Amino acid sequence: MKNDNFLIAGIAVDKTVYHFDKIFSYKIPQDMNISPGQRVLVPFGKGNRLRQGMVLNIREYYEENLKEISSVLDKEPLFTEEMLKTVHFIHDRYFCTYYDAVRVMLPAGINYQISTFYCAVHREDEELLKLSDYEREIYDFLQGSKKPVKKESIVDVFSRAEAPLNHLYRLGFVSREDDALRKTKDASIKMVSLADDIDTSSLKLTPKQEKVFDLLHMVDKASVKEVCYYTGYTQSVVDSLVKKCVAKYFQDEVMRAPYSEKDVSKEQKQVVLSKEQQSAYDTLCSKYEEDKPNCALLYGVTGSGKTSVFMKVIERCFNEGKGTILMVPEIALTPQLIRIFMGRFGDNVAVFHSGLSIGERLDEYKRVLRGDAKIVLGTRSAVFAPLKNIGLIVLDEEQESSYKSQQTPRYHARDVAKFRCICHNAMLILSSATPSIESFYSAEKGIYTLVTLKGRYGKATLPQVSVVDMNEEIMTGNTGNYSSVLKELIAQNLVNKKQSIILLNRRGYNTFLSCKSCGQVVTCPNCSISMTYHSANNRMMCHYCGHSVPFTEECPDCHQHTLSLRGAGTQKAEQELLDLFPSARVLRMDADATMSKSSYEKKLTAFSKGEYDILVGTQMVAKGLDFPNVTLVGVLSADQMLYSDDYRSYERAFSLLTQVVGRSGRGSSKGVAVIQTTTPESEVIRLSAMQDFNSFFKGEIAMRKAMLYPPFADICLVGFSGENQGTTLKCASTFQSEFITIVKEKYGDMPLRIIGPSQAAVYKISNKYRFKIIIKCRNSKEFRSAVNQVLMDFSKKKEFSSIQITVDMNPQSFN
Repeated sequence: MKNDNFLIAGIAVDKTVYHFDKIFSYKIPQDMNISPGQRVLVPFGKGNRLRQGMVLNIREYYEENLKEISSVLDKEPLFTEEMLKTVHFIHDRYFCTYYDAVRVMLPAGINYQISTFYCAVHREDEELLKLSDYEREIYDFLQGSKKPVKKESIVDVFSRAEAPLNHLYRLGFVSREDDALRKTKDASIKMVSLADDIDTSSLKLTPKQEKVFDLLHMVDKASVKEVCYYTGYTQSVVDSLVKKCVAKYFQDEVMRAPYSEKDVSKEQKQVVLSKEQQSAYDTLCSKYEEDKPNCALLYGVTGSGKTSVFMKVIERCFNEGKGTILMVPEIALTPQLIRIFMGRFGDNVAVFHSGLSIGERLDEYKRVLRGDAKIVLGTRSAVFAPLKNIGLIVLDEEQESSYKSQQTPRYHARDVAKFRCICHNAMLILSSATPSIESFYSAEKGIYTLVTLKGRYGKATLPQVSVVDMNEEIMTGNTGNYSSVLKELIAQNLVNKKQSIILLNRRGYNTFLSCKSCGQVVTCPNCSISMTYHSANNRMMCHYCGHSVPFTEECPDCHQHTLSLRGAGTQKAEQELLDLFPSARVLRMDADATMSKSSYEKKLTAFSKGEYDILVGTQMVAKGLDFPNVTLVGVLSADQMLYSDDYRSYERAFSLLTQVVGRSGRGSSKGVAVIQTTTPESEVIRLSAMQDFNSFFKGEIAMRKAMLYPPFADICLVGFSGENQGTTLKCASTFQSEFITIVKEKYGDMPLRIIGPSQAAVYKISNKYRFKIIIKCRNSKEFRSAVNQVLMDFSKKKEFSSIQITVDMNPQSFN
């Protein structure tokens, strides 16, 4: 006989393998209140071990033998209905599990860890004789504990405890229980208030207690610290009131604020737009008012005031009660914007980026979820901000590769932003002085609205750019990193109290070490990449796996003491500046110098205040920064940006050179820039010196069309990584063969061009060999289905179980 229907939850379960992943059905207990968007604990697999999951849907249905949800982890839904749709969007497009899509949308601190706890079960002595000596030791250890012991704590004491614990559990000597623990707790403060229904007629209080009682009666509630501060008494007086049941303690949640009032700009100047900016603003507003999904490309030369334009649009969106997400590509760009936006919009601004502590990230997420902040400012992860009514999303410096995730799921923030804008009938603004080729092509074709700013704001003009041939410098005896022209201009800037920026897009001191005797370059033993010398710790380091060894002059191949340092990184560029200009105040900014929390903000703030004369760094000093006193930019070794193994190398080089040159002369003083190169005839260098994006685009789009690269096709990069070179190559070849077979059988008319398998540019990383297949295709549902089918089949092949396979649509590089 068929039973009555009951509620079933469709749940994305954590830690499921790719080929077994789906939305799993669980019965909702009758006494459980639950909504889509909440996380739960569910029994999973044959052993019914608890795993966390996210409720994606709820339906009324009858189905036999369903397991029940064990417990609910969240008081309120973490995801809105639109965010649950975004989970499906990510899952369907980026070759990941459903919970991979859920996890990437959550702040790190909110995730639960399922831990297993063991407890000894009392048994008679004769039964214990069945155990081995090692098992008996573990049992006695658990029996001596007053509370259940976490599995990791047992393993710390007994390194081989895994199998014995399972055996003890099967025999019934120990009990086992799973529990969900959150790594980062909610921040709270101890509060006190008067108890309910106090009979004041019979109260007998000391004078001190009366004073505390009167304070609480007046303010209703206060923190214990506040009570002690305003009364001058210790906490023992408050404790005595609690013991008499006159007052009660409770915990009140507080938000960990990542930025304080000192981080906020005190000057609140009204944004005054130029005639050209006003025209751009009017065009954007007319598209915004359409109240339907649309995308605009705000394209303007460096220093044209694009930020002021989209800030005015954000202001309008905020005044209408709608939410805004503003993304920037680098943490380094957030401090200046934070000061401006928090100064204008106050607590309505939340900040999302990896430079915050885990607790701060968690609290910022909760502020947005509760509706306490309507403007979200951050890096790539900000695209998942839980705003309930989005009116506008802005991607500043939209061409930057950091908007593309390098981990599963390999999403692009621009694509996710487009999807969310469709769901909310919102507007997407892409802003850049050097847009991606794909975006500018879409704007030219009328798919995006093109809004252009041709001149710099106010009286500022584009810098005068000189290209210096370093071959001629070497011929005159100058073997250093700085040309005579650049040295002279730096010296003039120091005299005139102006600031300079030096770009060298390689960190470390020397970029490689070679032997004068045998000619060998010192490489990492785990990777097919040269070691880099770092002067700060006098070590040779691998920038891929982190391997490092103390510096030595002995060659590891021929053992002669003839190793020499070659090439230059930011540390050497900094040291050379200090040698050339001993009185100069030099600041270095690269990944090694900005490891600690808030180091970006502190260094950039110090430079903006004039505490340093010269800023030398990698690409993080090239984009979006606005320092009016900077009148000189120098680019060292510009050639190294031009050459890599993929089609985007010229685009990246042009963008970086144009952006860094644009840091000069943004104030009232005329700016200059120097590009040092050994290939001054390069068309990319010539056009970037002229800041001529349109000419660069014409040449680049013609090459893309001829070679069938984006935007004329999509690129699918399938990567293979394994410890055995032969097995990894065989896996790649078999994958390609099976993919071609499936396409021929099911999608015979699907246009494809397949290249490979071939070695990756960095052939070995962390002792794993790497191969790749490049597929030129259309990113259609049918294509993804074909790739997905091969992935599902391969996950069942034991021969290739040790090989990691990744699929990346439209990767930023082929490395």
